[in-house]
Amino acid sequence: MKILRLRLAGFGPYKDEQLVDFERFDNDGIFLISGKTGAGKSSILDAICFALYNQVPRFDGSELKLRSDHCVAGDPTFVELDFSVNQSRYRLRRSPAYERPKKNQTGVTMAAATAVLQVLDDADGSDEGGWRGIAAKPGAVGHELDAILPLKVDQFLQVILLAQNRFQRFLLAKTEERRAVLRTLFNTGRFEQLEAALILRRKGLDEQLATSQRDLEQNQTVAAQLLRHDGPLAAPTAGWFAAAQHDLAGQLDAATVEQARTIVELATATDQHQSLLQTEQRQLRRSAAASDLAVLDSRQDDIVRERADLQNAARAARVWPQVRARHEAASALAAAESALAAAQAQREGDRPAETSGAAGAAGRSRTCAASVETLGQLQPIIDGLLGRLGALEDALADEVALPELDNEIAELLIEQLEGTRALDVARAEVDALPEQIEAITAEYSAAQLAAARQPDATIALYRAALTLAAAQTVTRLGSVLLTAQQAELTASGDNADAAAHYESVLARRFSGFAAELATRLITGDACAVCGSTAHPQPALGHDEPVTTHDLNVARSMVTDRQGQLVVAQNTVQSVDLRLAEARALTRGRGAATITAEHDAATEAHRLADRATSTLPDLQARLARMQSTMTQATASVEELCGQRDQASTAHAARVSQREAIFGRIAAQRGEFDSVRGQATHLHNALTQARTLATALSLVDECGAAEDAAHCRLRAQLAEEAFTDETAVLAARLDQPEIERLSKALRVHDDSLAAARATLTQPDLADLPTEPVDVAPAAAAAAAASTARDTALTVQSSLVDRTATLSVIVGRVGALFAASAQMHEMQQQVRQLADVVHGDEPNTKRMRLENYVLAAQLEEIVAAANIRLRTMTSGRYTLEHDDSLAFGGARSGLGLAIRDEYTGRARPTHSLSGGETFLASLALALGLAEVVTGQAGGVTLDTLFVDEGFGSLDGETLETAMSTLDSLRAGGRTIGLISHVDSMKEQIPATLRIVVTDRGYSEIEGGDRTE
Repeated sequence: MKILRLRLAGFGPYKDEQLVDFERFDNDGIFLISGKTGAGKSSILDAICFALYNQVPRFDGSELKLRSDHCVAGDPTFVELDFSVNQSRYRLRRSPAYERPKKNQTGVTMAAATAVLQVLDDADGSDEGGWRGIAAKPGAVGHELDAILPLKVDQFLQVILLAQNRFQRFLLAKTEERRAVLRTLFNTGRFEQLEAALILRRKGLDEQLATSQRDLEQNQTVAAQLLRHDGPLAAPTAGWFAAAQHDLAGQLDAATVEQARTIVELATATDQHQSLLQTEQRQLRRSAAASDLAVLDSRQDDIVRERADLQNAARAARVWPQVRARHEAASALAAAESALAAAQAQREGDRPAETSGAAGAAGRSRTCAASVETLGQLQPIIDGLLGRLGALEDALADEVALPELDNEIAELLIEQLEGTRALDVARAEVDALPEQIEAITAEYSAAQLAAARQPDATIALYRAALTLAAAQTVTRLGSVLLTAQQAELTASGDNADAAAHYESVLARRFSGFAAELATRLITGDACAVCGSTAHPQPALGHDEPVTTHDLNVARSMVTDRQGQLVVAQNTVQSVDLRLAEARALTRGRGAATITAEHDAATEAHRLADRATSTLPDLQARLARMQSTMTQATASVEELCGQRDQASTAHAARVSQREAIFGRIAAQRGEFDSVRGQATHLHNALTQARTLATALSLVDECGAAEDAAHCRLRAQLAEEAFTDETAVLAARLDQPEIERLSKALRVHDDSLAAARATLTQPDLADLPTEPVDVAPAAAAAAAASTARDTALTVQSSLVDRTATLSVIVGRVGALFAASAQMHEMQQQVRQLADVVHGDEPNTKRMRLENYVLAAQLEEIVAAANIRLRTMTSGRYTLEHDDSLAFGGARSGLGLAIRDEYTGRARPTHSLSGGETFLASLALALGLAEVVTGQAGGVTLDTLFVDEGFGSLDGETLETAMSTLDSLRAGGRTIGLISHVDSMKEQIPATLRIVVTDRGYSEIEGGDRTE
């Protein structure tokens, strides 16, 4: 990555547009950015970081205030940066959010932040044309930059832009922080992916093995159930399944033999039982037939009488329709005469009303009320009544509409009254709203004031929480420290005991050497010590001899006790250090005081939070009140119009009702309503029509009765009946006829069946006494039960044997697959553990850390070339891959070796100037190694902000000589410093000057006017 050009305006101390062409320093290799303190040297680096990451190192964690205070309304604020990555040239223009004048010049508004990203498509890399847009919104630009830029902002500030207070971060970083930077620079994420893939593969194999074992156990459980085995099961093996299969096959053979025996016994018992049943059934048939024949012969007289009754009933059935027709005609005539009398009586009762109404309308009168009217006389009366009813239709419609009109008048009156009440309520609401709006406005102002205290309350609560946690830690670690110290004392005593035991065993070993040699002496052979072949007094051992194994056990115990003592000592030191840190945070205050401070801070924070949370609600309530005021004012005018409209409509409907009521009164006459008049006329019309219908019906029914009587006399003569009484006596209803017919048929069929049964050949030679079938039935049932039991057992064993055969085949495949899988799992597990930094990886170094450690060794080697020169050979960096405290991951540690003492020590122990030199050498070594790596990130630009002022003259001269050696090689290094001696040694310079008007300008950077 290389920074090519920077253009900015209205940024920091720079009011006017400034241009810095960094490519003009490519031939120099090193250039100096100089100027007075506060002139704006670091602001150039701020602009680069803002353009790339929308962040500024100096505003880390706080609000960005980037617009120049020297800008006036209308002055632009932007940063435009050209940079190259992987042979591609990009242009990025970004501006922060800031206040600008409104277009109507009535105030200011907040201008939104903008960002535009372009890429140069021209192959020659010229600035003329060829720029193609990639993204034009801050969010989209940030997304595209994530894919283009190889480094995150923290990594960029550690390896390219070494800003103030961040210069030494890579040197002093922890392992994980340093790992994040290096893995991005060297693109080693694939090793972590490989590690994850191995772990995933190991977990998969573990799960497959566990699944295979579970399958074996489940199959063994099923097999045990097939064997009816209830006891505990051993571990599943191939032999266990083979034995189970053999056992079940033996049970099946025995069950098959038992099944064949029970089948033969059942067949014999069944044959005997069936023979006896057949004899018993024939005896029963013979007895039943003889009994039935005797009963049938005894009923012969009754059967003859029933046959005669059935014949007479058939003759009466042929006459009966004429009898019934004559009775129906007589009944119809009587009903018609009764209806005529009723109609005449009803009409005679209403005669005065009809005479005054209908008869008068017809223009004629009746002189004899008792005389029967003919059909010709009734027709003119009916026509007159129909005419009068037609004249009342309009009056009836008005009378029906009158209640609805009364309801409408009442509703309009209610609407008028409700409109008046609603208008009064609306006017009262309008009068009350100003006071409510004023009260909510006051409450909203108070909440705003309380919410403004929230940031301070949050900070205070955070500090109080930290202090309270420290006080709790002091209380907890006090007892932990006592426990650790006690464990240290115990471990020290155990260590001393183990050492004394080892010394005792060693002494016994030495003292027993003579006796041990004496046991090996053979008469006539030379002694291995003195060479004598005579052994008059061999040494005797008084104790059990001490072996090499005893010595090794004692020595191992000493080593273990020493390790336990070291662990106990480290634990005491760690707890003591943490206790001291916690006490420092409490500053000697007691737990009660700290708790009270925390409670007060919590309450203050709660009140501020509550005020903040209520602000939106209060603001919404105030807006609703103001909106309600506007709506209520409009509602008053609307309600006033509605009330006036209801009053006008009410007056119109009252006038309409008076006109309709006059027309109804003229039509109802002497009745209470037109409906009553119409009902009376309808009744008279109905009576006249009823009388006319009755007259017609009497004539028709008389003629029908005469015809039916003639047909009856003819049918009686034909069937030889004297009169209707004889027909009624002979007649039977249909159910009785069917009953007699059925009874005669059943008698005839039963008689024939009984006689036929007694003549059958198989009943001729039967024994006289009944046979006993109960013993044979019991024997057959017992044989059937035994056969069913044997069949069930044999069928169950067949199914269980087949199922067990399938299980044995499946288990054999599982055993074969598990063996191969187990071997593969062991290999993958061992490889995954080594790659992940677990045992047997004694360094606890993961694969990616191992690769990065090798890269870090190269970086350290490259950095030491310059560090030795800058420190006159005193200091060199060392790569530290030792285990971290507590067994944490290692591999990327750094230490500084001091040749004066010959020992390495932590990098944090360096002084300020020494830290600067080591950080500078490390940054240069990092850039050199990363650039030389294929596939890595090229670091063609490096900025160093301050730090040279901490060096003495001789060290500064050495550092400058080292930097001067970097002029060649295509890399550009920018140094920011106000040290005067550096201006003499670095000819390529950007000078920041402060104008008389207070803002800054850049000289030597191709500034535009």
